[in-house]
Amino acid sequence: MELISTRDPSHIVSFRQAVLDCIPSDGGLYVPAKEEDLRRWIMYMDENTSFSSIAGTLTSALLQEEFSPVVCERIAGSAFTGYSPALKQLDDHVFSLELYTGPTGCHKDYGFLWFASALEHILIMENKTATVMAAVDGITGRSLASAMAGKKRLSLVLVYPKGSAWALEPETFVWNGGNIWPVEVDGDLSAAEKLVRAVYSDRDLVERHNLTLANTTNIGRLLPQVFFYMYAFTRIRKKVQGDIFYSVPSGNYGNLVAGLYAWKFSLPVNGFITDSTPNLSCDARGDCLIMDSLVDLSERNSADPASPSNLERLEQIFSLNPRMLRGLVFPAEVSHERIPDLMLDAYRKYGIFLGSDAALAYGAIEQIGERIDADEGSVILVSKDHPAFEAAYIKKACGAAPTIPDFLKLKKEVVPGIKVIPAQGDFLRSILDTISSK
Repeated sequence: MELISTRDPSHIVSFRQAVLDCIPSDGGLYVPAKEEDLRRWIMYMDENTSFSSIAGTLTSALLQEEFSPVVCERIAGSAFTGYSPALKQLDDHVFSLELYTGPTGCHKDYGFLWFASALEHILIMENKTATVMAAVDGITGRSLASAMAGKKRLSLVLVYPKGSAWALEPETFVWNGGNIWPVEVDGDLSAAEKLVRAVYSDRDLVERHNLTLANTTNIGRLLPQVFFYMYAFTRIRKKVQGDIFYSVPSGNYGNLVAGLYAWKFSLPVNGFITDSTPNLSCDARGDCLIMDSLVDLSERNSADPASPSNLERLEQIFSLNPRMLRGLVFPAEVSHERIPDLMLDAYRKYGIFLGSDAALAYGAIEQIGERIDADEGSVILVSKDHPAFEAAYIKKACGAAPTIPDFLKLKKEVVPGIKVIPAQGDFLRSILDTISSK
C-alpha cells in the first residue's frame, strides 16, 4: 500500500515508512494513494467469518506488497484472538454495532491492538526499536497500555493530567522490568498535550528516539477501523435489502474517515450519517460543509501529534469530486441537551443503553431519515465506548443503568510508583534518554 501526504501527493511512502515516521514533513497526514478494489475479498466473507479472519484477510489484501500472507494473519491473529465487535439487530431496519467489546471497554482497543501488533512485526523485520508517547486520560491510557504491554521492541510513555492515571498494571512499568512509563503532569489534559506536542515538534528528538504516534494521526492506527465496517456488512448482507447507511459519532472523525476508506475499498454502502459540529455541518441548502476547506492548506498549522483531527483526510477523499461529499456524508444538528432524551428513547424502544456519543449519532438518524429514505434501507448505529463508563448519567436519564462488567469495576486509586512532573519538556526528554539507554 502506497501512501501520500494530504498536502503533497508527490510525497509517496510505504506503509512501513508511514507507521514509523507518521507525520509528513509538510505537516499533512498520510492517506492511501489510490483506491483498492477489495470486492472479491469482501464478498467472499460471510456471517461465519470471524473478525480476526476478516482482519487478517483485509490486512493481506491491503498490505500484500509489504507483508506475506502469513505475517498478515499473525498481525491480526495476535491482535484480535478472543475479541470481536458485536452486531445486534434492533428492528427491521436498525442495527447496533458495538465497538466496546475489547479488553478495556474502549472503542480504541481495536485500533491500538492491531497497531501495536503491526508495529511490533515491522520493528522485528527491520531490527529496530521505537517509542510511543501519548497525552492520555484514564480510559485511553488504560486501553493503550493494555495493547502495548510486553512489546519487546516498543516502549510507551503515557503522559496523564495530574490525578488521572488509574487501572494500570505495575508489573508493566519500566522500573519493574516492563516497557511502559506512566507519568502525571502538574496540570490538566491541555498541559499534557502541550508537552507531548513540544516533544514531537523537535525533529532531532523524534529521530534520535524513533518516536512515533499511536493516535489516528498515524495511518497505522486508523487503518484497522476500516475492518469494523467490513465486519458489519458480513453480518447483515443476507438479512437486508436496499440501501445501507452507517450512523457514526463525530469524535475526531476517525471512524467516519475509516468508513469512507471502506467505501473506497469497494464496501457496499450508501452513506454515512453523523452529528454535526462547527467543523463539519450543513450549509444553507443542507449540503455537507467542512469549514476548514475555506482555508488553503498552505495557511494551516501542521497536523497535531497530541490531539488528532481527521478532517483533512476527509477533505482529501472528496477533493476530486466535492459533489460526492454531499451524496455520502449527512451531518445532522443534534443538541447535546437532547442526549438524556435520546438515551431514554433508545432504552424504551430497543432496550439498549447508549453512551453520549452514540446517543448523538442515534439522534442524527432521526434527523436525516426522511432525506435518505432510511425506512427503505438499513442503518447501522455505531456505539463506541462501553455505556458503563457513563452509568450514573444513563441511570439519571433512563431510570436504569447498564450492568458494569467485572473488568470495568475499577477503583481509581493512585498508581504505585507514578511521579508528578512539572509542566516542562525537559522531564519528558530525560525519560526518553533513560529509555534509550536501557
